Amino acid sequence: MLDTISTLSQFIIAIGLMNVWIFRFNKETPYRGGIAKTMIEEFAEYNLPPWSCYVIGFLKITASLFLLAGVKFPQVILPSAVLILILMLTAFTLHIMIRDPIKKALPAFSLLVLSGLVVVIQML
Repeated sequence: MLDTISTLSQFIIAIGLMNVWIFRFNKETPYRGGIAKTMIEEFAEYNLPPWSCYVIGFLKITASLFLLAGVKFPQVILPSAVLILILMLTAFTLHIMIRDPIKKALPAFSLLVLSGLVVVIQML
């Protein structure tokens, strides 16, 4: 049962992150921080340098792919989930720091909770 919950969570996290970072990177969404319309603008809202957007994107996409690969190679699940947990905690914190409405922080919070769930299950 816990393995099924972990696997389902891994897929939700991976699909969600890849959707945002590959398909919606330059598109406006109601969840962008501040008044940003693109991912680059969102990082500017957080007062982060443009290069950091690409580094974070690389980390999130790579960790997502490893979560998917974890179905076949379980040893990559825990480090990938921990990395995503840290990145989502940071994303959630940045939304709070710029005083975004809670609606804008919900995707980051949701992925934070799911990645935390995966971490806990993998540590059992």
